[in-house]
Formats: sequence, C-alpha cells, structure tokens
Amino acid sequence: MQSVEYSSPSTVDEAVEILSDPGRSPRVFAGGTDLLIQLRSGARSAGHLVDLKRIPEMNALHADARTGLRIGGAVPCGALIEHPAAAQLYPGLVEAAALIGSTQIQNRATIAGNLCNGSPAADTTPALLALDAVCVLAGPSGRRELPASDVVTAPGRTVLSADELLVEIRIPPPARGAADAYQRLTPRREMDIAVVGVGARIELGADGRCTGARVALGAVGPRAFVATEVEHALVGKEIDEEAGNVAGRLAGDAARPISDKRGTAAYRRELAEVLTRRVVAAAAARARQRL
Repeated sequence: MQSVEYSSPSTVDEAVEILSDPGRSPRVFAGGTDLLIQLRSGARSAGHLVDLKRIPEMNALHADARTGLRIGGAVPCGALIEHPAAAQLYPGLVEAAALIGSTQIQNRATIAGNLCNGSPAADTTPALLALDAVCVLAGPSGRRELPASDVVTAPGRTVLSADELLVEIRIPPPARGAADAYQRLTPRREMDIAVVGVGARIELGADGRCTGARVALGAVGPRAFVATEVEHALVGKEIDEEAGNVAGRLAGDAARPISDKRGTAAYRRELAEVLTRRVVAAAAARARQRL
C-alpha cells in the first residue's frame, strides 16, 4: 500500500475543505473495513485519508417512535445493533447490520460506508431502501438530501462527488401497524457475502389488511432496488400465504441477476422468490403486534 497523508477533522466543514483539494487525492475514511483492503489490492488509490470518526455530528445515533432514526455517517454497525430503541423500532435494519462480518468488523464498519461502498450485495442497503431512508450529503455547495435508493448508481459507484460525504441517514418513524424484516442467504453461515438479500416493510390497517408495502432486493442486479410491483400487489390484501406467494413470484420476476461462482441467475431468482415470501411474512407478523 502506498504512503498516504492522514487527517482527523473535528467538523464536517473541515472534512469538506480537505476533500475539496483534488491535488491531495483525498478519500473519506469512516470504518475503513472496505477501503483499506481496496488500497492494499490496488483497486483504489488515495493520497490523503480523511478520518470521520472524530466528528461529533457524524457519530450521533438517535431513535424514537416520534422522530424516527438518525444515523451519523461514522456510526458503526455495532452501535446500531446495541441501541435498544433502534432494535425495537427497526428490527429489520438491525438484523441486516448484525450480519455484516464479525463483531470486530461491526465495531468499525459503518452503516453509511456499507451503502457508499456500492456493493450490490450490501446487507443494510435493501433494509434502508425498504424503510424509505433519506441521506444527507455535505459538500462545498452546502447540504443536499436524496433517497437512499438514489445513492448507488452501479457496482462501486455512487452519486457522491469526490468532495462530498454522507453526513447522516434519516429514517421516518414507523407508522402504527408497520414493521420491517431482512433476510439473506450465504454459502457459509458467518462472514460471507449475500447471494441474495431481501428487506421488507409491511404496514397494516386496523382491519389487518395491507395499507403499504416496500420490498427491496440485493445481489440480483447491478445495485439494490425496490420491487415496486410487490407493493402494488399487496396493498389492500391480507398478508397470508397466498399474498406471500404472489409477492415472491413478482420479486423473482423483477430480479435481474448474473451467473457467477456464487450461484446461477436461475438460482438467485428462485432465492429472491423464497426470501421475499419469508421476509414479507416476518414483517407482517411484527406489524400485527403493533396494531
């Protein structure tokens, strides 16, 4: 790995100022669990690492039923996993975070970094998309917000410019009768990459029928995406076995996977169908407990 400069700013503005100097080839350093490997392998280069861990704003983590969830850009997965309110209100997102690497990795790797690394198989990305997460970005021109679903544009690529960073992820408070879930399949039980990952949020009305649904698929396309066809099919229905089967078929149809050493495209489409049935049922069961 080449020699690089290192800075640890204490404010977002300081970090943006360093990132705005292209001559120093700066790169954001949050948890570093992906970046350091990429630098060692030569997949990425950097002349200056800008460590975000000392910025108080980016280490903030707040969750409650009234205001929702706010995750700073430097918050590690472990902090979210251990946050009681987050685990109660957003169990699907916490499930996804708990599947990332080992305990050691979870205590360094950030939720924001898992999204911005741009992997189609990132675990927390489908979970964030299912929850309608919004990202706050900061750059020389100020701050802007955009849906988490718009952040990743292709494998390893995002909409962030070189002088921008993700300051915060915001998730709205769960509605009454709403809950989420996440599941994936991996060849190994621990510390592996998802062959398919599915996140879902289900909202139920007082009569038990679905009033809102959102299902997001990972590892079955160049980036994680929301299967809008599933929502249209579930709204107004009781979430029973038949509805789950319909949701699964639609998710399988929406999947556009590739074949590689981890599985064929046909296998991944079938997994998308099976996992969608399971996460829709799991999210609906949780939602019923919140009516």
